[in-house]
Amino acid sequence: MGKENNENNIQENKDEIDRKNNPFASENSINTEQEKEESSSKDDIEENECKDAISELKEEIDKINNQYIRLAADFDNYRKRQMQEREALLKYGAEETLKKMIEALDNIDRAKKSVENIDDVNTVKESYDIVFKQIFDILNKMGLETIDTVGKEFDPNLHEAVMQTPTTEQPENTIIAELQKGYKLGDKVLRPSLVNVAVSE
Repeated sequence: MGKENNENNIQENKDEIDRKNNPFASENSINTEQEKEESSSKDDIEENECKDAISELKEEIDKINNQYIRLAADFDNYRKRQMQEREALLKYGAEETLKKMIEALDNIDRAKKSVENIDDVNTVKESYDIVFKQIFDILNKMGLETIDTVGKEFDPNLHEAVMQTPTTEQPENTIIAELQKGYKLGDKVLRPSLVNVAVSE
């Protein structure tokens, strides 16, 4: 038993001497330490890079969020401004027209007073024609137009046939009489013309 212990001790001492005398043993140990330090330094660098990337992403998100908030506020202000302008247009859009119509009303009132004691029909007619022309000119400047009828071909988009007269004097589907004027604003029909249309006998 004592002999085995002595042999073990001898072997351990021998191994220790070999390690001390082996020049590569200390070098391997140094290399291992360097590798540990390099690995730790690399981990630190990667961790710092990750932190920097996260910080940059947070800044970018904050920037985009602020831009969105400003854009939303600008759009809301624009929407409110548009609503105010639309309300003002609906409320005061007819102001200029009404001002001009007031002038026409004044003329109608003056014409009415001027013909109260006049028996001459021509004078009354002239006064009426002047007032009618003034009113129509005001509306015409705003875009109101009369729809052409007599002699034109019937167009269901512009005309409404309330009568049909068999005749050979006019081509079929030709308007031969206007019963009520029609008006349009640009391409929009405000009221179709009521007409009498020629049909074949």
